[in-house]
Amino acid sequence: MKKLKIGLVGCGGIANQKHMPALKQLPDLCEIVAFCDLIKERAEKAAGEYGAPGAKIYTDYHEMLRDPAIDIVHVLTPNVAHCPVTVAAFEAGKNVMCEKPMAASVSDASKMIEAWKKSGKQFTVGYQNRFRPEVMMLHESCEKGELGDIYYAQAHAVRRRAVPTWGVFTNKQLQGGGPLIDIGTHALDITLWMMDNYHPVSVSGAVFHKLGNLKQATEGNMFGSWNPETFDVEDSAFGMIKMENGSVINLSAAWALNVSESREAATTLCGTKAGAEIHSGMSYPQNDVVINRGHNGMLTEERLSQAGSIAYFEGGKSEPGYLEAKQWLEAVLGGTDPLVKPQQAFIVTQILEAIYKSADTGKEVYLK
Repeated sequence: MKKLKIGLVGCGGIANQKHMPALKQLPDLCEIVAFCDLIKERAEKAAGEYGAPGAKIYTDYHEMLRDPAIDIVHVLTPNVAHCPVTVAAFEAGKNVMCEKPMAASVSDASKMIEAWKKSGKQFTVGYQNRFRPEVMMLHESCEKGELGDIYYAQAHAVRRRAVPTWGVFTNKQLQGGGPLIDIGTHALDITLWMMDNYHPVSVSGAVFHKLGNLKQATEGNMFGSWNPETFDVEDSAFGMIKMENGSVINLSAAWALNVSESREAATTLCGTKAGAEIHSGMSYPQNDVVINRGHNGMLTEERLSQAGSIAYFEGGKSEPGYLEAKQWLEAVLGGTDPLVKPQQAFIVTQILEAIYKSADTGKEVYLK
């Protein structure tokens, strides 16, 4: 079997937490032959830990993309750079795995889709939470129709105090937004996937900048104090999405919110036959699924799985990051569709942008 040669653009947090440890666990399928980062020392360190013998170091991704040996490019940059790097990679004839979200704007996402279609190559986006065992189990139940017609859902991405204090997370110019685009994107992706519904017609949103600029609000933050003076993204955002078939999704996203429960990368589904809730986040010692329904004259709740935490990606063979990487590489080798399809990731970006736009204008946004 051919061993795929991978080039990484961006050697920061997500590369070290997820992609490089996962790819290292798949030596029969791939090897990382190129590392690109604006900070040369960071690329050199990554190559020393995860690179194939003779792996090359770059600070300019255009130069890296000229290497004909590279089969796949993983785009692991700040959000606003996803589009130019991805488009250039497709134009260079590479397959692309882009970290979530697909892009910081619908305009950029459209350019990425267009470049992908012209290239004839494979494309996926890094929504690794689909690969958690309890998420996959619930998705199978949805596919079998066990919940019936899912007409109302909640996408949960709420932290009590867990503002990321490293990297560029609080920099709007580089990220395009805060918790909505960072963690709200995961909850929305899971929810849409469960419902198998990618036809939004309108979005209403509200975005708040209430706690990010308050010094006292940094108390108790899981990742230490942030700098209120440089916090220029929202600290919480909420949206209501109406779908073509009449179903509704409520999305909540926050890095800092005065609530007692932190629930992240989770969903609540309400169907005609049953309801389901994924419990995950810092308020839960383990991830699980609860199915609720009427049965034999009683209202019942079933707890159907006992899965581990999603907070860290350590590269183990049961980790979502590993499973995501494995299926992606196998899809490229086999010429099959990856689990996360570009068209699905595009809809997530479209909805997120509409929430921001609705919040700015105070009006409901209608989508084509």
